[in-house]
Amino acid sequence: MTVVPITSPDLDAAEVSWFAALCSDDYEFLGFPEGRLRSSFDHCSSIVKEAERQGFRNILCPSSYQVGQDTLSFVAGCAPITEKINMLAAVRCGEMQPIMLARTIATLDHMMQGRLTVNIISSDFPGEKADSAFRYQRSREVVEILKQAWTQDEITYKGQVYDFSGLTTDPARPYQTGGPMLYFGGYSPDALDLCGQHCDVYLMWPEPKDQIAERMKAANAAAERYDRTLDYGLRVHMIVRDTEAEAREWAEHIVSKLDDEYGRLIRERAHDSSSLGVSHQARARELADQFGYVERHLWTGIGRARSGCGAALVGSTDQVLSELEQYQKMGIRAFILSGYPHLDECRHFGTKVLPQMKTVQLNEAYGRKPASTPMTPLGAGERR
Repeated sequence: MTVVPITSPDLDAAEVSWFAALCSDDYEFLGFPEGRLRSSFDHCSSIVKEAERQGFRNILCPSSYQVGQDTLSFVAGCAPITEKINMLAAVRCGEMQPIMLARTIATLDHMMQGRLTVNIISSDFPGEKADSAFRYQRSREVVEILKQAWTQDEITYKGQVYDFSGLTTDPARPYQTGGPMLYFGGYSPDALDLCGQHCDVYLMWPEPKDQIAERMKAANAAAERYDRTLDYGLRVHMIVRDTEAEAREWAEHIVSKLDDEYGRLIRERAHDSSSLGVSHQARARELADQFGYVERHLWTGIGRARSGCGAALVGSTDQVLSELEQYQKMGIRAFILSGYPHLDECRHFGTKVLPQMKTVQLNEAYGRKPASTPMTPLGAGERR
């Protein structure tokens, strides 16, 4: 039984995605960098190509100011070396002038032939410490301008941050009618309101299931204020082996060289290190048992050396599959997975669990058909 109304109530498949470690986030031993796993185009694109070979339907390409690859350039580079997999590009709103961003995303969407999805992020810029309400207002304005650029012949917009009048948008039409689907994560009331009004998939980090259910209810309430429904996604790490004992052994292996002080420095270097969502990941670690498990198969040890998503599903093939099925019954329709090292864990999950799951690309399931010409307007059946 679903917890909340969802956009795809009859969809019995899930979008199962992997993660491209653009932000220097690939290890065999957490907090212990190795040259072979450093962020580079060759290494990160090899993760993308392996995820496509394994049958993952999308891949998150994250964004960081301090380290790693530029997200949009990386996606552009992967367009000609992939054929089926979608790419979920993380976009920090306000980093690029929004009309230029609209054109850039539209160009990428054509390069990917409709295989582009976008993860909307609100964060401080380097050297900036902005109020949360202002950051989400800035993101709201960026999203509203993007939607004008992708669906109208001109942009006229007056907001708190941006003010445009009568600007033409040619050639900013994306390949997908109405533009790429928007994925979004955030826990504050301002974040939920933005997601409820404008985004398609609400993403969450791993917590105990009762807390995830509460997040879903809060996001649904925000969407209902705008007469909309959302889909829901879970971003979580994976450690899957033939037996639970083997999976738990690998969990201990990847933290066996971790210095807690260095782990703290890794967490704090991220711009989102003081966010509400990160605080909830820290709280899950506090509630965990002596081995780091806050639920039988939800291990919080990864959060000792990582800001953001800080927990993994740990278990045998059947146990991990059962956990994912429970999340689907709650109404989760998108999983963004990762593991350490990313190439190895991609193969483990791809060979053990993924063949037993019915998967889909959400933008395809929702009929985001390509525009017949660059100027085709939104169709009558387009999602709100």
